[in-house]
Amino acid sequence: MIMATRSLLIHCMETDTREVLRVEPPLLAPNACLVHFATVNELRPRYEMLRALLDDEERARAQRFKFAVDRERFELGHGWMRELLAHYTGVPGKHITFVRGRFGKPSLSRKDLCFNLSDTKDAVALAVCSTMELGLDLETMERRVDHEAVSAHYFTPEEQALIGHSNEPKRTFLEFWTRKEAVLKASGVGIMDDLRSLRVDEALNKLTIQHTEFMAMAAPEYHVRTWRMQGYHLISVATPRPLEQAMLFGA
Repeated sequence: MIMATRSLLIHCMETDTREVLRVEPPLLAPNACLVHFATVNELRPRYEMLRALLDDEERARAQRFKFAVDRERFELGHGWMRELLAHYTGVPGKHITFVRGRFGKPSLSRKDLCFNLSDTKDAVALAVCSTMELGLDLETMERRVDHEAVSAHYFTPEEQALIGHSNEPKRTFLEFWTRKEAVLKASGVGIMDDLRSLRVDEALNKLTIQHTEFMAMAAPEYHVRTWRMQGYHLISVATPRPLEQAMLFGA
């Protein structure tokens, strides 16, 4: 039996170091992506106000977390997401409603604003774009991970070799990991067991994929930007077309 396949291109820009801008974000232009980043510590003083923006479903999801630290990060992140989306839509954060895709990716009913939320141990980030779906992934260098074992299971031999020869193997591992996750989130699939089918170490990666849902939902190509932020965090953003502008803002 011949298994169905299709081609996919993943363009990866060289990792860039970015500073968080502490200014009011500009108007969202076409083919631009604005990323908002905040640590949990920065958001914590506003906990009650942000938590008050959550709807019943979000409150119920928060209560399912076993550990208080994870519940707090969820509530802060989703409350802040609502506050930021209110800035872009003009709709009060508490009244924003979401539509969920086949695999749970949230979106707005209006099609002129796309967004994606990501969190990690000590921070959250939200990316917004006016013209196309996007995927965002955030990681922290403080994350405990056996990068050699995980790389052997999820990464290509070429990616593993680059990680092994890197002066900062854990950071290189997390760069590749965020790129793969950003592509999956941009597609709407979100999770795929065989991450080795997504090669992200070269400027242009020509791939053949056979994951049924990913084949159906992914764009023909993705353009990925990765930022090393000052401190401990890395962010990757994936879009189906090149971005003309990408900016990073703090809380």
